[in-house]
Amino acid sequence: MTLSARKAEARRAAGAARALAHEAGQGQAAELLADWLAPHRGRVLSGYMAIRSEIDPLAAMIAHDGPVCVPVIVGPGQPLRFREWSPGCPMIEGPFGARVPQEGAWLDPQVLIVPLLAFDRRGYRLGYGGGFYDRTLERLRALHPVTAVGFAFSAQELPEVPIEPTDQPLDAILTERGPIPLCGPRI
Repeated sequence: MTLSARKAEARRAAGAARALAHEAGQGQAAELLADWLAPHRGRVLSGYMAIRSEIDPLAAMIAHDGPVCVPVIVGPGQPLRFREWSPGCPMIEGPFGARVPQEGAWLDPQVLIVPLLAFDRRGYRLGYGGGFYDRTLERLRALHPVTAVGFAFSAQELPEVPIEPTDQPLDAILTERGPIPLCGPRI
């Protein structure tokens, strides 16, 4: 089976697992995330507006003591840009249905909460296939230190996510059950 076919199959299975987990609720996941993020106060944080059955980081974003921004897709094959966000700011619908601020400063995050379809304990994630976060993490890591935390339901864990050389590993993964210990080789 080709890498592309393996990724497509993993996306289908992970999407189904995430949908079931979403129906059960996320419990105190956002509060656990806020606690995990507390040592990063003052740093620019990127969150995201949950779509489909993604776990929702909104409470952690609101609790963050520092600037918060959300990703904006500017075009295919390009890294994400990040627009400043605050509770109640005017929002518009962006690509793929994610809400983004209508206006605001462009920021370069130092800490990113990263959505995903699946993850493994090596720190790799499987996204929707556009490569936006991989390009973005590569760009940001070339500019300054970055901490990328994957936020997911524990049911989204796979024994091994199919990867390729352009895939950027996460620095941490947090679920509704708490942090996932990472181990193993990285490319």
